Amino acid sequence: MVESKHKWKAWLYLAPAIVLLLIFTVWPIFNTLRMAFWDDYSIMKDLGGDLEYKFGIKNFIKVIDYQGFKDCLKNTLLLTVLTVPISTLLALLIAVCLNSIKPLQRLLQTIFFLPYVTNSIAIGMVFEAMFNIVGFGTLDPSFGIINNVLGLFGADPINWINQNSSYWANMTVMVIYIVWNALPFKILILLGGLQSINKQYYDAAKVDSTPRVRVFTKITVPLLSPMLAYVVITGFIGGFKEYSSIVGIFGDDMKAVGTDHSLNTMVGYIYEALGNNEGRASAAALILFAIIFVVTMINLYVSKKKTHY
Repeated sequence: MVESKHKWKAWLYLAPAIVLLLIFTVWPIFNTLRMAFWDDYSIMKDLGGDLEYKFGIKNFIKVIDYQGFKDCLKNTLLLTVLTVPISTLLALLIAVCLNSIKPLQRLLQTIFFLPYVTNSIAIGMVFEAMFNIVGFGTLDPSFGIINNVLGLFGADPINWINQNSSYWANMTVMVIYIVWNALPFKILILLGGLQSINKQYYDAAKVDSTPRVRVFTKITVPLLSPMLAYVVITGFIGGFKEYSSIVGIFGDDMKAVGTDHSLNTMVGYIYEALGNNEGRASAAALILFAIIFVVTMINLYVSKKKTHY
């Protein structure tokens, strides 16, 4: 009886959080489902009372049939498949190196973590300046730092993001940026996992004079597999939601100047569709959710087979 009398206090304390969740999480999810399955739904028609609601999958069919959506899906898949393995491997190697450097470990951790707390649009603008060619097409162009570094090794300047640049040059810039931007979080997670590994395993390997490569593959990687699984899963989820980095480098039009190939992603497509057809945007959002859900389930299944706890 005493506990039941005070339950209302617990609900009172939870009320603000519950109200916020209902307004900003539950209702948007419900509203997205509602708009996705109403054919040709538009909020302007809805507000004007001109829309006759008809349940169906017309929005999904139009999204899938639209060539622009297929291009966005291709770009998203390509960026995800390229960036997640590269960034995970680099983060693992950097974390192992940081873990073995004791005097400057905290300083280096801070330096590597700085990009994570920096605005992605601002970082994108910096990368745009690094790969840019100022005065492109003139007799005396000014090259960015990347082309200047390539010039030190005798390589010709590459048209990364300027007029008439190629699709793969643009994608290379995007992959480099996304990998660099994803490293801080992954390094932090993996470094924490490395520091929690029992040192007795390494002491035993040292007694047996085990080569470092074998220690890495047979001790470090297996014992770090739970963290690696987490990093890979979150990496795939983040890869499918990629959007702001492209805006930072290429702007709102999602393509390099003077090119006809779009670099838009699925999230970018959803933002664009919100301007004129909320039903299709909601359908695209549900398709993206389904893809992320399936990929996450596959990753979880594989990680159960490969993860050592």
